[in-house]
Amino acid sequence: MIDGTIPARTAAVIRTAAVRVGVPPAHLHTIAGLAPAALDDALLRVPTESVWRIWELIDDLAGPGSGLCAADAADHGDLRAWDYLFFCRATLAESLRTVIELRAVATDPTGDWELVEDGRLLTIRTMPLEPDRVLAPVEEFVLASLLRRIRAATRQRITPVRVAFTHRATRRSSVLYDEFDTTRIYFGAPRSEITFLDAGPLPTGTDPHLGAVVHHYAELILASGRPAPSWRDRLRSAMAEAAARGELDLDTLACRLAISSRTLQRRLREQGTTWRAEVDDMRHQQALDLLRGTELPVRSVAARLGYTDARALRRAFHRWTGQTPDAYRREATEHFRNADADRHCEG
Repeated sequence: MIDGTIPARTAAVIRTAAVRVGVPPAHLHTIAGLAPAALDDALLRVPTESVWRIWELIDDLAGPGSGLCAADAADHGDLRAWDYLFFCRATLAESLRTVIELRAVATDPTGDWELVEDGRLLTIRTMPLEPDRVLAPVEEFVLASLLRRIRAATRQRITPVRVAFTHRATRRSSVLYDEFDTTRIYFGAPRSEITFLDAGPLPTGTDPHLGAVVHHYAELILASGRPAPSWRDRLRSAMAEAAARGELDLDTLACRLAISSRTLQRRLREQGTTWRAEVDDMRHQQALDLLRGTELPVRSVAARLGYTDARALRRAFHRWTGQTPDAYRREATEHFRNADADRHCEG
């Protein structure tokens, strides 16, 4: 499922915009799924809530007008397959229908997008993912990015006859007149939208065979998308590695995650847990995996989990399961042996 996620490439563009407007990189390091090294992965998808958090940082720092900075960061090709969908059909209207159908290659598919053809008018409408708090930069980025790609597809400097935003006008709204080449910009609308006159039939000059390839590629990208590890996943992985090195303490782990100890404790509270509870749960899961999947002696399992000796692990394991580690291992081994026997009989 890709609902509730955004492609890593889109997240990378928005992250770049955040840095450009002055958001401290340290504030971005703590957001789940946004490790810079992973954001060039075409198949990776990050939580929408993480990207929304970046937008909040942009809005808090730079406010209206800063969405155009994000549009500047999204050069043609930066959003990969989505950029080329604007060229995938013979006419602009046909291409835009595909752009909206496959919008998940650039954004969260749960966002409500619509193409409306009314005589000579062609309108693209979007509904923000967070309607309770509309952020001006988000709407600016979406509509400006659409306009730039429509102009690239038609090779014409098309001017919209109407642009509408759901947020209110501010003193910085004048920068939008230059971006959209029109003063027909309205605020406080029910939905953000951009309207063109006589633009639907405009040719894109595409090769129909190449357009079909791009369409198929976009579908493969969506079918192969995978979620980025959550903040909790990263925490658990780092804890397991720290335990194996005998460095399982809060300060050391916070340093490994590039955050302060106080921030780590705050993030744990936000997740409804504590450091002690996370350590205990990690040890529980790791102990089950190691006893079930390896032949390591119990003392070695205890050492990998950061216990001082095997007796400490035995006490904790009995608290978790009501069994000793040795009894659990015998039971697990017998279970797998019986399962293998059943499969041989069926064969």
